[in-house]
Amino acid sequence: MKLKAMYSFLSDDLAAVEEELERTVRSEYGPLGEAALHLLQAGGKRIRPVFVLLSARFGHYDFERIKHVAVALELIHMASLVHDDVIDDADVRRGRPTIKARWSNRFAMYTGDYLFARSLERMAELDSPRAHQVLAKTIVEVCHGEIEQIKDKYRFDQPLRTYLRRIRRKTALLIAASCQLGALAAGAPETVANRLYWFGHYVGMSFQITDDILDFTGTEEQLGKPAGSDLQQGNVTLPVLYALCDEQVRAKITAVNADTDAEEMAAVLAAIKQTDAIERSYALSDRYLEKALRLLGELPANEARTLLHDLALYIGKRDY
Repeated sequence: MKLKAMYSFLSDDLAAVEEELERTVRSEYGPLGEAALHLLQAGGKRIRPVFVLLSARFGHYDFERIKHVAVALELIHMASLVHDDVIDDADVRRGRPTIKARWSNRFAMYTGDYLFARSLERMAELDSPRAHQVLAKTIVEVCHGEIEQIKDKYRFDQPLRTYLRRIRRKTALLIAASCQLGALAAGAPETVANRLYWFGHYVGMSFQITDDILDFTGTEEQLGKPAGSDLQQGNVTLPVLYALCDEQVRAKITAVNADTDAEEMAAVLAAIKQTDAIERSYALSDRYLEKALRLLGELPANEARTLLHDLALYIGKRDY
């Protein structure tokens, strides 16, 4: 089943969220709004708004209230992508030139900052100190994750726990916050919001591990960037950590740098795929999914719970 077909009953609300996103990122200063729209119009799965809307179904669902949370969470995600592309010196995102490639590094950094500010502006529409605390803490942790990614570039001797802590901060916590804030904004019980937080956390861990696997198994057309880009940019992901256990493959991986040519990278990718790194990575992703689904089973039975179950499975098993 295609992703959008899973939550077709939310299509009107998601379309409204998309309109709100476009309205929010427009700026009186033309080039800033143009850059933000450039990223927005490149598309995306809008996973975080979907988690917000579904989690809100465990409370009193008021779209006019919930939409502020959905927009805010997606804007934070967008801001982190803009900053990521500067850090990674990436020229392509979702098959289109990145903001830093089309404009400049400096312009991209200010665009990311602008998106963060717009996110806070949207959340200010919600009269909930608790929700504001959760969002602020999440942004702080995302920033920590960004710094850790810079610090850990080409660090091939890093332990597994370093990688897991990094993806927790960079990816899992934002999905966890999407679930928690959707529930809190809808007035769901705190116990339900907490379970949804941990559900989102485990799903987010699986989501990022699967993303890291796809960097080796996906095509350039599917990924919107060349396969192996993460490794070439120095991002040491789970398949790399597992493949480093093979001494012969280790020598090839540790020789990779920003100037490694396409032919050499193709050989490195082939060597990694000949190890058990991909299978081991999927196994860890599955363990996180299992934890998420166990927690989901403790939530009240409704249509949203069924859809969250299907969405979690899709995230862990997707091939693009």
